Amino acid sequence: MSQFGAQLHGKSDRASSGSGKQKSKIRDKRRSESGGYFAASKAGEKDTLFRVRARGGRIKDAVKYAAFANVLTKQGYKKTKITGVMESRDNRNFARLGIITKGAVINTELGKARVTNRPGQEGSINAMLIEG
Repeated sequence: MSQFGAQLHGKSDRASSGSGKQKSKIRDKRRSESGGYFAASKAGEKDTLFRVRARGGRIKDAVKYAAFANVLTKQGYKKTKITGVMESRDNRNFARLGIITKGAVINTELGKARVTNRPGQEGSINAMLIEG
């Protein structure tokens, strides 16, 4: 399935048996079980998107580099500049590498904010102010 340029997700292709014996393959892998690679959205100098083909021919925009985030404050949403990534609950090295994922704490001009969406799937960064 490497010809499709994606990772495979889905059920195991072998049946489980109670005895622990390895059983033979039930069926081949389907193209519908293939998924995309990790987008690794990063904080950058300007906003950069790339397009990804989704299921059914749909086109999704994914964030490659983001300079701005839509931050929810008590007054409403404000577009503010991202100055860095403080921490990430997905992987402790993501903060060091500047990778932004859902749940990551980013540093903005308004203060610290937690990312509430998936930038590698949606094409923008939405966050909620937690300090500032």
